[in-house]
Amino acid sequence: MYKNYKINRILQASNRVSRVNDRYLAGMKNIAKTFVARRSEWSIGIYIGKSLFDFVSPEKIINPVLTAKDITDIPAYFVADPFMVCEDGIWYMFFEVLNSLQNKGVIGLATSYDAYKWNYQQIILDEAFHLSYPYVFKFQNEYYMIPETSEAGSIRLYKATNFPTKWTFIKTLLDKRDFVDPSIFQYNNLWWLLTATSEARNNLRLYYSKDLTSSWIEHPKSPVIEGNKNITRPAGRVVVLDDKIIRYTQDCERIYGNKVRAFEITNLTTTSYQEKEVKENPIIKASGIGWNQIGMHHIDPHKIDTNKWIACVDGKRDRLVINPNSVVTISRKWISEHFNIRN
Repeated sequence: MYKNYKINRILQASNRVSRVNDRYLAGMKNIAKTFVARRSEWSIGIYIGKSLFDFVSPEKIINPVLTAKDITDIPAYFVADPFMVCEDGIWYMFFEVLNSLQNKGVIGLATSYDAYKWNYQQIILDEAFHLSYPYVFKFQNEYYMIPETSEAGSIRLYKATNFPTKWTFIKTLLDKRDFVDPSIFQYNNLWWLLTATSEARNNLRLYYSKDLTSSWIEHPKSPVIEGNKNITRPAGRVVVLDDKIIRYTQDCERIYGNKVRAFEITNLTTTSYQEKEVKENPIIKASGIGWNQIGMHHIDPHKIDTNKWIACVDGKRDRLVINPNSVVTISRKWISEHFNIRN
């Protein structure tokens, strides 16, 4: 009987310790939630491939090649959405920089002599509204850019008046809609533009025009995709090669920017639109570790030789950071309590 009584006392003491530990762990978790926040951090890498559907990280470099820490003229949370062009043997990359003071996207520039090692230069475009996805392209020996300006409710065309650092607004191509990631290309003597719309970004709209700066007409089949977050939102440059049209799209069904798929547009006229998914999908995806741990959502490929491609891509990882708002709140509370300050 005494033995049972002793065992019960031990069990009771153990339960009390367990409850104390549980309360302690719960308290520590609450403190952690107060002071620590989880932030998604995008950065930029370089991939190489044998085709438009086969890209890997090259062994000769360490990705990422650009991060927020490389930005020297403004404080930055992340860099993403890279597009690049090559002019006179120099590669120029344009990308979104999220200004951490304003929580607003601006467009940055980096340069490279080999497309592997990049040097950040400066911010080259800043507006009163958020900018991202700086789709840069060359036409009639002039450089143009269509960044995402959905916050302004429009699609805006810019021209390089002093390439690569000075860009001037030329014209609003489309307005009165929340256009996301507008992607432009030429095919059969017409200009075409794909862009996602709707609050869920799950409708893909198609427009065409005879001239870059003339009136744009919505395609009769538009939206060509409706209500599908797996294959709707554009994910980089549309490539026209050997009469084939390849568009890249973000897969955002599970999480935003999870991976990139490719589709071949097989029938494109002013009255028809058809496409098919390529068998190699996904083209790029989250690796589970490192700089692209939880997502990849952008690719801009360029052919540099026979069966040799190079592409700028982006990747996302989660990082734990100190929550500045919690520090401010705790500081105010401490000051109020110690100095008897009332609001």
